[in-house]
Amino acid sequence: MTATDDPPVTGASRGSLAQPISAGIVAGITGFASSFALVIAGLHAVGASDAQASSGLLTLCFAVAILCIVLARVYRMPISFAWSTPGAALLIAASATTNDFSAAVGAFVVCGLLIVLCGLWPALGRAITRIPRSIASAMLAGILFPICLAPVLAVVQIPALAIPVVVVWLVLFRLAPRWAVPAAMLVAAVGIGVSAGSGWLTAASTSLVPELTFVLPAFDPLVIVSLGLPLFIVTMAGQNVPGFVVMSTFGYEVPPRPVLVASGAATAVGALFGAHALNLAAITAAIMAGPDSHPDKAKRWVATFTSGFVYIVFGLGAGFAVALISASPPILITAVAGLALLGALVGALSNAIEEVSQRIPAAATFLVTASGIAIVGIGSAFWGLLVGGLIMLWSASPWPRRSA
Repeated sequence: MTATDDPPVTGASRGSLAQPISAGIVAGITGFASSFALVIAGLHAVGASDAQASSGLLTLCFAVAILCIVLARVYRMPISFAWSTPGAALLIAASATTNDFSAAVGAFVVCGLLIVLCGLWPALGRAITRIPRSIASAMLAGILFPICLAPVLAVVQIPALAIPVVVVWLVLFRLAPRWAVPAAMLVAAVGIGVSAGSGWLTAASTSLVPELTFVLPAFDPLVIVSLGLPLFIVTMAGQNVPGFVVMSTFGYEVPPRPVLVASGAATAVGALFGAHALNLAAITAAIMAGPDSHPDKAKRWVATFTSGFVYIVFGLGAGFAVALISASPPILITAVAGLALLGALVGALSNAIEEVSQRIPAAATFLVTASGIAIVGIGSAFWGLLVGGLIMLWSASPWPRRSA
């Protein structure tokens, strides 16, 4: 049975909404718990204060909720959204580029406007998808690689906190993969609470009640090139395109224009309050769009609708989440994020080396991006794309080659 071969719809299953509601709750918990720490760490890396990071997480949660609730209800399809997890990883990689959060916010705004433009001008979207998959995947792998190294480093540096996290993740990865990362984050939170003592909540530098904090954007060309453009590329190529593929796999033809315009506009507006990027979901979409959500395809939109309210609940805890992350050793939070991103790293590496003729350009892209270098204020993701692209053009040149 393939993904589109849904089981027969019986009379009993046709009327029950408990199944898609529970799927939406699971998807919401999984989507939030697996990467909220990475989002906070990424915002901190580009200069956000605790208050700005709390506002950014709150904005992301509410924006995801609004998009999920409205578009699922309007189109009666499980069109689900998420924040850009590779984008959050990119923020950590871009820490050498800027610590001016206003400049980072300007890059977020540009990213959102470019996503809107993709929806309004399909030729731009097609141009992004024409970036060789090996190069785009190698850039993504280079962004993820240092983060995925963090569990190894954490086990050596803080074994008492890191080893239980890794063990729990490993056990559940075998027994209940969907809950492996949320459980690892829970173990990390317990460890942080115990090690930080009873005063970490009162010592928090921001209110536990999240508040929206307006950030006036600054449009720095170097930050836009080194952060805004790579954020746009990884969000489109690494999140939106797979999201459309997942939905089509389960038999849904998602209209690209409203999805891209809505998520891009939400990104541009949300950036003013600290949010980095929003996109069509892929992994959690599979939970809500598949037959496990409901045997009847026409009822699965309820799962996405429900997940929106789950994100609202989690958004109200953004202040608590930021206080928790701020009390943690940074390497521990990055380690949990690394465990969550291992699958994405494997997928990116596999795609990067799939075409034998493009392996050298892909390897160059990966190495330059993973190096974390910043030249003339421009970060490694941009240079990785540039170097890989130039090597690919050179290797494909029709000029005569001297035989060995």
